[in-house]
Amino acid sequence: MKRCNFPLVLSNIFEKQSLFPLHLIIYNPRGYSENSKFIRNFAPMIFYFSSTGNSKWAARQIADSTGDELISIPEALKGHCQYELQAGEPLGFVFPVHGWRVPRIVGEFLKKVRLHTAAPSSPYCYCLLTAGDSVGKTMERFRKSLSEIQADFNMQLSLVETVVMPESYVGLPGMVTDTPEKERKKIEAAEKKIAAFTERLNRRVRSVGGQPEGWDGLVRGPIPGFFSSVVGGFFVHQLITDKPFHVDPDRCVKCGICANVCPVDDIKGGLGSEPVWLHNGKCLTCFACYHHCPHHAIEFGRRTQKKGQYFFGRRKLHKD
Repeated sequence: MKRCNFPLVLSNIFEKQSLFPLHLIIYNPRGYSENSKFIRNFAPMIFYFSSTGNSKWAARQIADSTGDELISIPEALKGHCQYELQAGEPLGFVFPVHGWRVPRIVGEFLKKVRLHTAAPSSPYCYCLLTAGDSVGKTMERFRKSLSEIQADFNMQLSLVETVVMPESYVGLPGMVTDTPEKERKKIEAAEKKIAAFTERLNRRVRSVGGQPEGWDGLVRGPIPGFFSSVVGGFFVHQLITDKPFHVDPDRCVKCGICANVCPVDDIKGGLGSEPVWLHNGKCLTCFACYHHCPHHAIEFGRRTQKKGQYFFGRRKLHKD
């Protein structure tokens, strides 16, 4: 059995989910007053959701170029979700595709968040999706939800992109993680695509044809409407559940990593305890618990038996 570098794994987890997100405790005094509930950040914001690290890596690639602040959507949902923006500043969204749809947790954030700007002009809004293959009509669904955000300005997408990343969904027969070579090629291609996307972002490129820049180049795949509606509906109603998850007590070392990485706190456990799924309806079936388990002690029914694991950077930690 391969042993992992626990200090590095734990460092990766706690960096991923900081206890006190910076954007919740540091205010710009010029943008916050006793009469306002809106938080004014030092830098423009990138709201992201990531369970296995693909979308966080993509968001960080953008932030390294723009200097924008990364804000975790699961962490933001624990707070007020009210933000003040400068006129014309960029506002980004980066997240994975779940069942050819917007992840439920991102939809919840879009319903809760409130955005305000003191100036009449709207922010430069962009969205980058990550997926193991195609995205169907996820961007169309996100665009509709974005237009319904509680904001005192007209929220419109200006720039969009899809990036194919290593596969992490393993919940159905035939769906497996990528080989090391395929994983490497996907990341190399994604890095180049994100660099080109960021260059357009920094130039504030806008489409002149009524659709966001990059709209026609999205990797929608075949019959995208069918996959986002019919197949996506099947995922939502039948496959997004924590009921099949269980732990092999002979392999579990009670490290607590699975509970730590769960983005919706659906796992009861911690250091010294075996994980227990709460069955509270919050599970996203993102497989963060499965992929981060250092001894492959977590299974999803019988569907994940003898399948691989993946999170961004895992091969370096485990030296596969």
